[in-house]
Amino acid sequence: MTNTGALWQNWARSESVRPARVERPTSVVAVQRAVVAAARSGMPIKAVGSGHSFSGIAVAPGVLLDLADLSGIVGVDTATGRVTLAAGTRLHRIRGLLAPYGLALANMGDVDRQTISGATSTGTHGTGSAFGGLVTQIVGLTLVTGDGELLHVSETENAEIFPAARLGLGALGILVDVTIQCVPAFLLHAVEQAEPLGEVLDTFDERSRAADHFEFYWFPHTEKALTKTNTRLDPAAGRAPLAPVSRWIDDELLANGVFGALCTIGAVLPESVPTINRVAERFMARREYTDASTRIFVSRRAVRFHEMEYALPIAAIPSAVREIRELIQRSGWRISFPIEVRSAAADDVWLSTAYGREAGYIAVHRFFREKPAEYFTAVEAIMRSHDGRPHWGKMHTRDAESLRETYPHFDDFVAVRDRLDPERRFTNRYLERVLGR
Repeated sequence: MTNTGALWQNWARSESVRPARVERPTSVVAVQRAVVAAARSGMPIKAVGSGHSFSGIAVAPGVLLDLADLSGIVGVDTATGRVTLAAGTRLHRIRGLLAPYGLALANMGDVDRQTISGATSTGTHGTGSAFGGLVTQIVGLTLVTGDGELLHVSETENAEIFPAARLGLGALGILVDVTIQCVPAFLLHAVEQAEPLGEVLDTFDERSRAADHFEFYWFPHTEKALTKTNTRLDPAAGRAPLAPVSRWIDDELLANGVFGALCTIGAVLPESVPTINRVAERFMARREYTDASTRIFVSRRAVRFHEMEYALPIAAIPSAVREIRELIQRSGWRISFPIEVRSAAADDVWLSTAYGREAGYIAVHRFFREKPAEYFTAVEAIMRSHDGRPHWGKMHTRDAESLRETYPHFDDFVAVRDRLDPERRFTNRYLERVLGR
């Protein structure tokens, strides 16, 4: 994390800022003091997690709050399986924290470097048509409001704010803890294999509903998709993990080391990208194994990239992917990174990308040394034509006026923001764009 006066950058190197002041509170009381002090000095204040958001949502030009020391379990209700975590807790630590209680998160995204507060505040999700994103697992939370007071929010306490606060974009206050409804620890049986893209698209809706967790990756300029189908199992089924050497070759050497080198070559010699992708297609071998859920849900991402992701009505996914494919062919672009396609259940969180409808997700990427604007702008037009909603933590160009059209409770959220942060202590340029001033 940066020091006062030093440059802060996000993971993708797409956003940076030199904060006026950096504070590292070690308690909730210290967070309250920091908010009050920022108010007295007239500076905006924002909590920054791991910097894994691709958008400017975490940029803190005033006071940057590093919550790394506000981490770990605050409390556990073993009878209900509800666990309260401090805001700065990294997702990759949660497995170890929950293990003594035999609990786990019901679903996770594919990256676990984020903090629990950052991941929930940006709408991080995993995949599985019967499972919502991380915010749907929240049953309570605590905010430090603009006047430094603590505000507890749940279905029974300040309940009118609950649909807004579970995914608050950091606009409603400083999130200091969240209470998660956990589930008994479980295993996942994973099957990964290459399949014809056309067949995967034709059956996407059906396979998303049939499997607990289904997703696929498609490398542009190829005819195959890498599908991942995960089935939930009781721990009594027993683990059958990948051999360490095999896992290292697939997940570290090929997925990170070799892939990073190929992306670097592709950035210098774009004409080589189709050939590189077709070679990569041949290395997509079938794998089948069973392991703890957290070891299968997440992957290590060592190759930096830019990302844009949209949520569409799930039925629109096949046609949208085909339109992107035609776009790439028509434009003559050379795209080295795969397109990722997932799904999630509908939920009732006002600014969730899955609010009120089953969501299919399409994520597009570009290597961080390549300029993403032309590709992302054209894909975004396709996403908007299908009533798409952009992931809040990923790159997009939408503003408040256009987002109001696709979120039925957009103005209700803005009203909560006006109530909790009338002086805009927690704003930044990104929030001004997507929510208004």
